[in-house]
Amino acid sequence: MALDKTSILVVEDEPSIVALVSFTLKEAGWSPVAVGSVSEAWDFLQQRTPQMVLLDWMLPDQSGLRLLSRIRSDRQFSELPVIMLTAKSMEEDKIAGLDTGADDYITKPFSPRELTARIKALLRRKAPEHAQSLMTAGPVTLDPVSCTVMLNGQKIDIGHAEYKLLKFFLAHPERVFSRSQLLDKVWGDHVVIEERTVDVHVLRLRKALKEAETLIRTVRSVGYMLSEK
Repeated sequence: MALDKTSILVVEDEPSIVALVSFTLKEAGWSPVAVGSVSEAWDFLQQRTPQMVLLDWMLPDQSGLRLLSRIRSDRQFSELPVIMLTAKSMEEDKIAGLDTGADDYITKPFSPRELTARIKALLRRKAPEHAQSLMTAGPVTLDPVSCTVMLNGQKIDIGHAEYKLLKFFLAHPERVFSRSQLLDKVWGDHVVIEERTVDVHVLRLRKALKEAETLIRTVRSVGYMLSEK
């Protein structure tokens, strides 16, 4: 269904937060639709695809993480921007959410201004530059349409966070990025995520790429880059 305004699905069961978020979104010119459970959210997604999902971690029927996992495993929604709303501020929880495929995090309580800024930043990152053509470096090929990665023609298992990191590197070959740049460009400006988290994902990405791990270079004292040279 084509919509004139940017539609944002709000999956949240606390009425006061739903009211605040809905008001904030309308003020910014977006069109919010609120549901209070995972099952209602999934039913909505079967009817139409919003431009973004704001997803609460704790919901009455299942966790928001379960819905996020379901969204990411569905080819139709694999690139759908998702921001998690959470009272959880533990670093491990953030990493779990990012591993499952969250694009950004907002920890409650948050200000309407912060929410608006995060949504704008994510929509900007998810904008048309997300190419649909095959991306290749050496023996590695990434297909943005099916969200698969091939090594020498064979599909490999790769985590969602590592997939996004690889996609970014492939889009910007031979360029060095610092950890903070990668955090900002790949996941958004996560004040709660430490830069060492990037090192963890780079290690996992190299492991997933097996013999092609040398494509991801460490540039001492600076950061990382993808290079075939």
